[in-house]
Amino acid sequence: MSDHSGLHRHREDARAAVPTLVVTVSDTRTLETDTGGALAESLLAEAGHPVVRRQIVPDEPEAIEAALRAGLAEQGVSALLFTGGTGVAPRDVTPDTVEPLLERTIPGFGEIFRALSYEEIGSAALLSRALAGIAGGRVVFVLPGSRGAVRLALEKLVLPELGHLAAEAVKTRPTAS
Repeated sequence: MSDHSGLHRHREDARAAVPTLVVTVSDTRTLETDTGGALAESLLAEAGHPVVRRQIVPDEPEAIEAALRAGLAEQGVSALLFTGGTGVAPRDVTPDTVEPLLERTIPGFGEIFRALSYEEIGSAALLSRALAGIAGGRVVFVLPGSRGAVRLALEKLVLPELGHLAAEAVKTRPTAS
């Protein structure tokens, strides 16, 4: 029998409510037609995590980076959740834009997400470049934009660990000297 006391101690430090910014990366969606972003907002709110704002940005590296930097600078935001632009098509640049700005990556997130996706959609799961990491004392997720992928990621991975990850991310925030 293994000792899980360290895990339990970390979970005790978990934050009950994690204010989150939801950013959908799409050239075609609007707030009204963005069903993946709307589902993310709904699932977060149901779990007690307020959505500070939901926005749409085009599939352009500059727009994605600007949204990430603005979210990291925004007071009261503890997590950023990007949906869309995670495939292998030429315009799918969300992971390529976000990853270099992360101070730490969480490789297990993408690995487990793809394994869970494989159970649902088969070999097409390998096309996902979902990722997670920490930047500026905040946790950052990059998810595919489909409702199925958003539901899977949030229900199986993000929501069970969001409070814990947000508490740990704050510990990485650089302090002014």
